[in-house]
Amino acid sequence: MKDINIFCFGFGQVAKNFIKKLSIEQYNINLSATSRSESSKKIFDGINYNSYLFNSEKFDQNLIIKLKKADHILVSIPPENQEDLVIKNFSKLIENSKVKWITYLSATSIYGDHKGEWVNENSKTNPISTNGIARLKAENAWVSLEKNNKIPIQIFRLSGIYSNEKNILIRLKSGDVKLINKKNHYFSRIHVDDISNILFKSLSKFKSGEIYNLSDDKPSTSEDVTLFGAKMLNIENIEKIEVDQIKSEMLKNFYNESKKVSNKKMKSYFNYNLKFPSYIEGLNYIRGNFI
Repeated sequence: MKDINIFCFGFGQVAKNFIKKLSIEQYNINLSATSRSESSKKIFDGINYNSYLFNSEKFDQNLIIKLKKADHILVSIPPENQEDLVIKNFSKLIENSKVKWITYLSATSIYGDHKGEWVNENSKTNPISTNGIARLKAENAWVSLEKNNKIPIQIFRLSGIYSNEKNILIRLKSGDVKLINKKNHYFSRIHVDDISNILFKSLSKFKSGEIYNLSDDKPSTSEDVTLFGAKMLNIENIEKIEVDQIKSEMLKNFYNESKKVSNKKMKSYFNYNLKFPSYIEGLNYIRGNFI
């Protein structure tokens, strides 16, 4: 049984799924994590751990002790006010730590709009959304930390995440879906299980300073995914609206960008075959096991 002392900045679906993967692989897990609202003792997947308050205004000083002892750090919290909070508060501590694996989870929004064309890790980054701009600034801060201090850091740019608990099928069943009338609007996605599997692979095949896109093999339009899910559930007559009728600012930003995200570097370097190569396999699995 291998030991891992891991500190998770943020404990959302990706971090939790990764910890489950470590447990399945029979790791002895010493876990600490952060919470935006409170410090408390918790249990997750049979693991006792401490959750420490950490937000843009304050943090629990006790987390410093745990962070110093961590040999692995997973950063999944988004920037706030155009700043990466981990870099802002703990870069000096990390520089002087014995950490051997840091993964920063970024997003493919850093590419901006590429008119539906393919992008890879060498493509121009031209974010147009507030979130995308903040993500790129955070990436650059982590890259600088790695280069200037020889800190072991890798960056994963995540496409749209779906999971067994959060997916188009559940949204369709709740009636919370509209078809947006925009032709040839491509985007990429990835199931959270594939993210966890790649994170796990990177424990034994880590190369500092590298950036990887995490996406499946089939960039598709939102309409394709929605109609596929609706057919599975025998749902008809979904309301169709125009782009200018969208009320959500986040959704508006989403429809301002169109790109197909290449996963070739990730699949090649980690020698990884996707569990769910596309939304078709992913949604069929979810439909058969969870819905």
